[in-house]
Amino acid sequence: MKGPAAIPADRIGGGGFRYFDFVMAAFVTILLLSNVIGAGKVSAIDGFVFGAGILFFPVSYVIGDVLTEVYGYARARRCIWAGFGAMIFLAVMSAVVVAMPPAPGWEGQAAYEAVFGAVPRIVLASIAAFWAGEFVNSYVLARMKLLTKGKHLWSRTIGSTVVGQGVDSLIFYPLAFLGVWDTAQVFTVLVTNWGLKVLWEALLTPVTYAVVGWLKRREGVDVFDQGTDFTPFRTRV
Repeated sequence: MKGPAAIPADRIGGGGFRYFDFVMAAFVTILLLSNVIGAGKVSAIDGFVFGAGILFFPVSYVIGDVLTEVYGYARARRCIWAGFGAMIFLAVMSAVVVAMPPAPGWEGQAAYEAVFGAVPRIVLASIAAFWAGEFVNSYVLARMKLLTKGKHLWSRTIGSTVVGQGVDSLIFYPLAFLGVWDTAQVFTVLVTNWGLKVLWEALLTPVTYAVVGWLKRREGVDVFDQGTDFTPFRTRV
């Protein structure tokens, strides 16, 4: 069977792909749900305390890796901006809905505020960390793909996650909790959660290989970011 053709990113322009929209939708969906459903709960297993969202939020990085590896940095950039916009809308909608006065007889306001009434500082930290971390993750993966000539996918997915999740954690935890938690606790949680996210990425490597291989065969291309403008401040392909 003929494999996908290696194509420089600057030669495919805005050409359509069969599955790009579905991958983009999955990226934004997991991002939003991990922030809505997972962020509000703290869990404990055998004495180890962690935010429940850590189980699912790293999957957005896996999909980010798939986007960059299969479709190139420029299309991954569009997805990151789509996710960024969706997170801002989520924050605004949550604030507005929580602030609306409850109807007489409705007893759910306290519970609603507990789940959706996020502290503005944490919301800002989350959005800023996501934006920076995802762009760093995509950039590192795209550059490593050129350096490795498309070989050793595992080194790119894990290496980009080490750096991208590192940037994410270095922005989020100090911005969200420094001065609220003890400083030592902030950095302990930062390092612990960063390590768990990287471990999760490593464990999902076989899944990443399978999805990347399937998409490349279906789309018939293997995009290399030669001649790509790596600025994050644009959405054009």
